[in-house]
Amino acid sequence: MTESANPGWTRAGHSLSDGPELDTATGAIATGLRLPPGFALIAEDPHLGPAVTTCLAKVEKQLREAIASSDPLADATSRHLVEAGGKRIRPLLTILASHLGDASRPEVVQAAVVVELTHLATLYHDDVMDSAPYRRGAPTAHEVWGNSVAILTGDLIFARASILVSELGGRALGIQARTFERLCLGQLHETVGPREDEDPVEHYLSVIADKTGSLVAASGQLGALFGQASQSVIDVMLSYGEKVGVAFQLADDVIDVTGVKVTSGKSPGTDLREGVPTLPILLIRQAAAAGDASAVAVIDLVDGDLSSDESLATAVAAVSTHPATQDAWKVAQQWADDAVAALEPLPESIVKQALTAFAQAVVTRDV
Repeated sequence: MTESANPGWTRAGHSLSDGPELDTATGAIATGLRLPPGFALIAEDPHLGPAVTTCLAKVEKQLREAIASSDPLADATSRHLVEAGGKRIRPLLTILASHLGDASRPEVVQAAVVVELTHLATLYHDDVMDSAPYRRGAPTAHEVWGNSVAILTGDLIFARASILVSELGGRALGIQARTFERLCLGQLHETVGPREDEDPVEHYLSVIADKTGSLVAASGQLGALFGQASQSVIDVMLSYGEKVGVAFQLADDVIDVTGVKVTSGKSPGTDLREGVPTLPILLIRQAAAAGDASAVAVIDLVDGDLSSDESLATAVAAVSTHPATQDAWKVAQQWADDAVAALEPLPESIVKQALTAFAQAVVTRDV
């Protein structure tokens, strides 16, 4: 899942080494770790709010412990993205899913740390492959230490995640291994592009299902598993996580070309300038190939020199106003609706309401 620096989701730069401190009036952790807007109703619940935020603080503390190293370079590079903050969506989903069963089990926190470590590791690799200069408002690791160090740091964090998941047993290890496989395949398929006989849109949807949906799905799956929920509940969270993860990435695609920066924190046109083939551009290319003159004009701008801010702004404006971009929103909305529908078998609860609200927030872009 692409991570943008969202000012509503940031952490204050305080240490969690002394343990979490909960502000019971707001449901926030005194260190600055706050619930995303899509999950705001959790904080309003007198029981679930404190339980979730306290658990998130434990995750944050153990996350830092997991990446700590006696080697000064490894310690500095591994802490780089953790110190920069993040939404912690995956750990939050793990914790919420555990509340569909027995959330008190200590394995829940460890599983939440595993999924966030795995996510962090992929970001180090993604930034190298995308030549991204910034991540979460800070210079990327490869900009600071070079490509080789950044890649090896990602590998090291993957190794730390593997150590932790091995302690959780064979089933968790299998989930992690299959997710890791999909993450790698998604990146590989994105890198080589669609085959000649493959529809570019279908190819892209499969890529983001692997690169984003798989780990979000694993997060909910592990939470339900270690909350000792029934297999039917585990299956629900697996399906929900995959769909909401795809919806999130699709919405992020549209945000890049519609200038929605205030809530997302993402500078408009980033993907355009980097040549990332996101859904709005793929749909506009399809329209151009079908003879849409307005789409041809947009593609001419997109494929031109976007190095200047002026040319990028012109391209963003052209893409954002083309009807295909609204079609992309509709695709994202459908995936979010499908995620909500996947929750139908669950009994009514504050957890189900929160998961529903998150799926809806993904496409209204409160997150």
